Amino acid sequence: MPMPDLKARATEVNKRLEKKYPDAKCSLDFTNAFELLIATILSAQSTDARVNIVTKSLFRKYPNAQAFANADQVEMEKDVRQTGFFRNKAKAVINCSKAIVEKHGGEVPRTMDELTALPGVGRKTANVVLGNAFQTPVGIVVDTHVSRVSGRLGLTANSDPEKIEQDLLPLLQRAKWTGFSHRLIYHGRETCIARKPQCAVCVVNELCPSREDQPSPASSRGRSARGGKPSAKNRGENRTSGSTRGRKTSRSV
Repeated sequence: MPMPDLKARATEVNKRLEKKYPDAKCSLDFTNAFELLIATILSAQSTDARVNIVTKSLFRKYPNAQAFANADQVEMEKDVRQTGFFRNKAKAVINCSKAIVEKHGGEVPRTMDELTALPGVGRKTANVVLGNAFQTPVGIVVDTHVSRVSGRLGLTANSDPEKIEQDLLPLLQRAKWTGFSHRLIYHGRETCIARKPQCAVCVVNELCPSREDQPSPASSRGRSARGGKPSAKNRGENRTSGSTRGRKTSRSV
């Protein structure tokens, strides 16, 4: 079937993924905007599950921006070590917290420009906070899953996250942006995985120009016939070959 235009394709993709993942949401645990900001910074090159384990005790130890701002660098490194790149992350969360205390009275700012002016905060992190803590979507979060899935779906030809975001924004209404990102992330984790996408069970299979078509029953039978039981001669050759390989391996060891 012919592929629909990009906007129609994105709309249909979102509709199907919304049905498949009706409860898709941010996977990071948080109770306020500041906690989400810190958790998102820590999530770089880590998993949300790992970050949630770390922040459970981290937010008890440092309950607000002032506490983070006053934290000792070395001790913070120990506290966030499990998330990876702990030295840079410890420095980032402390400096970010200091800026929030000094410039924003301890409250997380609510604009893209103010958020991205904070140390350690880029557009992706700002989008996470604005869309999930403040319910004010100004963009689409582009992580590795969104990048991969949107590329395979033909919604973008770019690899740079900010360019991908700009390609996706005009395809859906603003109110759909945050949810669309969550659903692409869920789909990337569960179905459209990096190494071996599960195209056979994908709900947007026929909308995807990158899908891996499944072999027809006839071709499968053909391969089975060609790959049937070997003849007695071949079975003997196989046993001999295997035995020889075994002896060579033994000598090598």
